[in-house]
Amino acid sequence: GFWLKGANLGSLAVPLPLAAKMPEEQKAAEAEAAANGSADDEGDYFYVCKKALDTVREKLKKGEEVTQADVEVLAFPEGLADTELMVPVDMRGAGGDFEDVEQMVEKLGPKGAAEAFVKAADHFEKTKDSLPEDERPKPMTATEWKAVLEEEDDMEGEEEELLEGEEEELGEDGEEEGGEEDKGADEPAAKKAKTTE
Repeated sequence: GFWLKGANLGSLAVPLPLAAKMPEEQKAAEAEAAANGSADDEGDYFYVCKKALDTVREKLKKGEEVTQADVEVLAFPEGLADTELMVPVDMRGAGGDFEDVEQMVEKLGPKGAAEAFVKAADHFEKTKDSLPEDERPKPMTATEWKAVLEEEDDMEGEEEELLEGEEEELGEDGEEEGGEEDKGADEPAAKKAKTTE
């Protein structure tokens, strides 16, 4: 989960699964989703350094080379001053489905990745007015964005640890049970062979 879904940045209310609602409510919810441009129309938001975005936009206009370093300043807040302004972009406009920035650079090259972020920024500018004011992602400082990313990493790390723990337990139980079943299966077969003789 590299990109942040709009729900993480907007209201913290978690919608109930539609299946859990009564049919009348479900119809109303579906009608509401259709009126809002469907539930799938939720933005896929990420934050980039405004100064770096302006820099790569200028470079692309002039046909200058965009380097890996330019993309890193744009997309990674670690090297930025705490007060550096980060602005939201909507990755639905980036022209591809990517796991993270590294994958974007790998597939598109630094220039292509920069172009994708510029497209995503333009897409956000076009669509932001259709979002309710309280759900619209707002610019934030590099410090605030780092905190959001760390929270995401912590949540993902915990999920991965839980999954790994479950897999280990299953593996051990499976092996032991398998071993006992084999022994049990061999013995009756041997007894049967003796009795038939």
